[in-house]
Amino acid sequence: MAHTKALGSTKLGRDSEAKRLGIKKNHGESVKPGQILLRQRGSKYIAGVNVTRAGDDTLYSKIDGVVRYFKTKKTRFNSKIRYVTGVKVLPKS
Repeated sequence: MAHTKALGSTKLGRDSEAKRLGIKKNHGESVKPGQILLRQRGSKYIAGVNVTRAGDDTLYSKIDGVVRYFKTKKTRFNSKIRYVTGVKVLPKS
């Protein structure tokens, strides 16, 4: 016979770690190749000139330069227009 009562377990008390998403380099900041410009889920921001997108949708710089954000229109497959913000890196002059 047990000398202590059985202790119950709970399914509460767990939470996932924060993913630290968002913009890491703002408009006008200088960047080096491979630096993270922003972390995102999905394609809220699109990759422009000299920017590449990783498998988890993170945008990286390809060259030394200055970050620029721009607005543009993108046509969907069903002919609807979507307004998006893009990120590009211009070479230092």
